[in-house]
Amino acid sequence: MKNSIYTLLLLFLFTSFNAQEYSKLIIEANKLYETKDYKMSTDLYSKAFKIESKNPNDLYNGACASSLAGDTKKAFKWLDLSIENGWTNLKHLKSDTDLENLHPQKEWGKTIEKLEKKLAAIEANYDKPLQAELLAIYDEDQKYRIQMDDVQKKYGQDSKEMRDLWKITNQKDSINLIKVKKILDEKGWVGKDKVGAQANSTLFLVIQHSDLETQKKYLPMMKEAVKKGNASSASLALLIDRIEIREGRKQIYGSQIGINKNNSTYYVLPLIDPDNVDKRRAEVGLDPISDYVKNWNLIWNVEKYKSELPELEKLNK
Repeated sequence: MKNSIYTLLLLFLFTSFNAQEYSKLIIEANKLYETKDYKMSTDLYSKAFKIESKNPNDLYNGACASSLAGDTKKAFKWLDLSIENGWTNLKHLKSDTDLENLHPQKEWGKTIEKLEKKLAAIEANYDKPLQAELLAIYDEDQKYRIQMDDVQKKYGQDSKEMRDLWKITNQKDSINLIKVKKILDEKGWVGKDKVGAQANSTLFLVIQHSDLETQKKYLPMMKEAVKKGNASSASLALLIDRIEIREGRKQIYGSQIGINKNNSTYYVLPLIDPDNVDKRRAEVGLDPISDYVKNWNLIWNVEKYKSELPELEKLNK
């Protein structure tokens, strides 16, 4: 028995080390991709995939890097693995300029055909009425939010136009929440295998935009759904962050952004252990925080952030 326990301990330590090494390699590969060093990025993806080759998003990103590096053999190999492990975004695959080097190759048509056949087989099992209902809710959830950036830039954060837009958004959120809570309570967290990825994401979006008590109520259900493959670990990370911030604690993954009303500038809301945030983000399938904050025209500097953190905490009280 002692030998068995010792063996299990060694296995756990080895697995944990491999997971950390994988995350480190993926983070570095992503950074090299951003700086357009596609060959070195491909080399690091290759090392990472020798440890593990099951994350469809990482495999797809590796295929993009290798395509841009001119290594079409690896690109097709990783695209194939990505599809086998769950990549289903056919529209993005066809339009992604990173993969243009692959288009003249005969394997490209085979790759497209493989994904089309996989999607046809998956969609044959869809609950079509439920999918249609969730897609309609998705459109309502996003319809007014996609206008906010332009309205804010044109009229200002505290303008009448922004207040009116938030008013109708909140009204729609209340209606959507009633519908989604009914689905969750009756059917559970329905996976993408039953309604498709976009309809499945509707469940998270509506809960993410709900009140704190509702978020806390359905958090355990979403955690269980992630374990079963019925929800995204990246989306779960965002929900966890939002709950942490709302309850006065520091967030874990750096997904929540605040605005300093004193100077109208954005900032990353208080975050635990900023030095290792990218490791945590990689573990749940989120891009590096330096890429994420670009959406708010921010530049991530971990040392600067740590020095400013005490003041940021005061802003959030």
